[in-house]
Amino acid sequence: MLFLVISTPFPQQPSTIRKNQTLWWDWINHQISIGVAKHVYTKLGRGAVVIFDVERPEDIHKLVNQWSENIPATFEVEPLLPKEHQEKISRAGTNPMSLDMP
Repeated sequence: MLFLVISTPFPQQPSTIRKNQTLWWDWINHQISIGVAKHVYTKLGRGAVVIFDVERPEDIHKLVNQWSENIPATFEVEPLLPKEHQEKISRAGTNPMSLDMP
């Protein structure tokens, strides 16, 4: 399952959390190396945008909690579907509930 996670860190002087930022980079680089974090972008100013690929919703819950241990923030979490899902619905021109989807 793909999830888009957008963080908005709590307002603090960046210099006061520099050590935690380094810990976050170590953590996210590990997530990249094991294939859990598929795309990582930093936002202009503060925060990050990450697409995670996990098996269960509980896995994204764990990741967001690990993330906030290093960088306290609020998070927007959006589940994502492959484009083929919506494309199939659109091309069928029907109610998505009537389609046999994988």
